[in-house]
Amino acid sequence: MTEPMANVRVVSLVPSSTETLLALGADVIACTRFCEQPDLRHVGGTKNPDLDAIIALQPDVVVMDREENRIEDHDALVEAGVRVFVSDVRSVDDAIALVGDLTALTNTPHDTYTMCQAQRVRRPLAGPERRTAFVPIWRRPWMSIAAGTYGASLLGLLGIDLVTADLVDPYPTVELENIAALRPDLVLVPSEPYVFTAEHLDELAAAIPGATIARIDGQDLFWWGARTPDAIERLAATL
Repeated sequence: MTEPMANVRVVSLVPSSTETLLALGADVIACTRFCEQPDLRHVGGTKNPDLDAIIALQPDVVVMDREENRIEDHDALVEAGVRVFVSDVRSVDDAIALVGDLTALTNTPHDTYTMCQAQRVRRPLAGPERRTAFVPIWRRPWMSIAAGTYGASLLGLLGIDLVTADLVDPYPTVELENIAALRPDLVLVPSEPYVFTAEHLDELAAAIPGATIARIDGQDLFWWGARTPDAIERLAATL
């Protein structure tokens, strides 16, 4: 675990981490425009951060993520002498551990969202029968999620197995006719990253007959960290 520092000034380039750091009471001095924090200074996006602006802020640490951010930006910050912390969240267990890491990294005393949430998150929420689902995350081309992703891990806790779990790419491109052949019980349509309209839902219903189509909160499914315990319970109620 990274050594804690006193009075840590943080720039977060990861929406999930920004939300978590603020919940922990950390001193977040800037974030990306995708973090949905209008009161904080924005330093570009997750894939195109304003490196000069970040360096000028002289943060104690910049929080990045293996999946959300680019290695080129990481390397440029390190070369400029900026301390960088990189997360790699692929499961609910990873999310729980990361909250503890961010607590230690920023020297925050609060434990409201730390490892003590593990038992609450991991307790059984699913019924005796498991169900299968297809989760579209993009259209043209249609894309989904597979095993080895946080979303898949979270749904697994809720008793839902992905019909795309065995695909090699964690975010595979798929054809709806192939998905239909797998006969999922559910098509879970998240509110982000793609904005699916009612017409898109009709398209999915026609292409995958027999499946129940349900909208779910994309942030609850894909944003990890401080929101994880409540997100699991909200998704359980929805499903």
